[in-house]
Amino acid sequence: MDIRRTVIFIGLAISSYLMILAWNDDYGQKPGSTAPMDVVLNTESEAPVASVASANSEHPTLDGQPVVAAVTGSTEPVRVRTDVLDITIDPRGGEIVQALLPAYPVAVDQKDTPFVLLEQNERRTYVAQSGLIGRDGVDNNGAARFVVDATSYELKDGADSLSVVLKAETAKGLVEKVFTFRRGDYLVDVTYRIHNTSSEDWQGVFFAQLKRDGSADPSKSSSMGMNAYLGAATTSKENRYEKVTFKDLEEQPYKNQHEGGWAAMLQHYFVSAWVPDQSASHTFNGRFVNGNYIFGFYDQPMTVAAGATAETGASLYMGPKSQDRLAEVAEHLDLTVDYGWLWWIAQPLFAGLIFFHGLVGNWGVAIILLTVCVKLLFFYPSAMSYRSMANMRKVGPKMQELKEKYADNREKLGQEMMALYKREKINPLGGCLPMLIQMPVFISLYWVLMESVELRQAPFALWIKDMSVMDPYFILPLIMGASMFIQMKLNPAPPDPMQARVMQLMPIMFTVFFLWFPAGLVLYWVCNNILSIAQQYVITKQIEKGA
Repeated sequence: MDIRRTVIFIGLAISSYLMILAWNDDYGQKPGSTAPMDVVLNTESEAPVASVASANSEHPTLDGQPVVAAVTGSTEPVRVRTDVLDITIDPRGGEIVQALLPAYPVAVDQKDTPFVLLEQNERRTYVAQSGLIGRDGVDNNGAARFVVDATSYELKDGADSLSVVLKAETAKGLVEKVFTFRRGDYLVDVTYRIHNTSSEDWQGVFFAQLKRDGSADPSKSSSMGMNAYLGAATTSKENRYEKVTFKDLEEQPYKNQHEGGWAAMLQHYFVSAWVPDQSASHTFNGRFVNGNYIFGFYDQPMTVAAGATAETGASLYMGPKSQDRLAEVAEHLDLTVDYGWLWWIAQPLFAGLIFFHGLVGNWGVAIILLTVCVKLLFFYPSAMSYRSMANMRKVGPKMQELKEKYADNREKLGQEMMALYKREKINPLGGCLPMLIQMPVFISLYWVLMESVELRQAPFALWIKDMSVMDPYFILPLIMGASMFIQMKLNPAPPDPMQARVMQLMPIMFTVFFLWFPAGLVLYWVCNNILSIAQQYVITKQIEKGA
């Protein structure tokens, strides 16, 4: 009986901790609105550093000597619109200083307001930078000042791609920075064309990086304490998926050289990632400078012969964490959809949800169908547990007799009760088994609902407009609490009075912290409880009839 009491108290401790996290998160500081704002262009340019001595500089350098930015004047930003992207490019440096996602509204009740992924203003700094540095780099004396033919571009109906060309004259010729957009795609190619019209070789280094401040995640939608990862990530030969947290970058610069790879900044549901040439070697680096986290890579030095033309560059993904598309963009990039250490359970659950959604077209119904499948999978272990509990109810009178007989001798009472359990083939921990075997599935499904952008703002029915956030009227959690109370009533009362009181409080406690769980997860638990009640009721009646 001490074992069962220990299990119950451990469950209570975990529940209390989650409640504290939920309360703190729900009433803590909230991130600001994510509606788009006017772009505030930046005249600074940051580039990779090759030595620790210059790691505190945001200016371009490869030899430890920072170059002072020399850009003056102002130019009008360039706006580019496709069917899935609304981009703003600063001609000074060709930085992407704003990225809107029209297909992903900022909120359920703001369908015409696109979510803002990248932006640079008084609220937040999160931009994508790239350039050419080194001996002849166009960004070697600060951010290059490009010239562009127009300030507004739009992907026309019937067109599959759109190219935006920025041009900069240099002492050795012309440098073009070309952005190539494709219909229905969040991947943008950024290509530098170096036209060396001089009589000498051109030498330079290409770099690309993401710069972000420490502001809160604007795409966060859950109020529970288990939040999606916010920070940098990369891949290498040693680690398929390596998180480089903001705290890591504050403590020391990051540097790793290898072939292929990618450099990303992650947040809830969305990711930005620079993807270089997968057949070449690159130096991936990150650092914390002037309150900003910078993470990216730079290439090996390149040479363009006199009179020749060469190209270099990379691809930039700015969009949702869509596993299939990310897997196509680069190896292991789909791992940015992070299901945690239970990914081996979460992935099949996600595949099941995708399958059922393809059949019924509703994510809530898909969750119900998935719950039925999970219940069938655990049907026999649950049945064994319910039989054990039904048998315990059957021997209830005998247990009461023992309690009265040995009321003054707890040690003897415990011995006699264990002997009774052994004779009747009853497992005293049987009542905990259904919940324990389902906890890994429960936690995995939590992360599937948290991380899968497919379920973002996905409606179910009636008042449930978004399965990924809490029930606004708390109806599902109350139904869950009622179903849990009914399920507890079907279980035999624990012989220990304290355990009995704890078990009576469990439905109330679970209801309280389920108030902040995503509606989809509560729906899963409600359906699971209802199926469990039906199974337990049938088994209990069979045992009682056979008595």
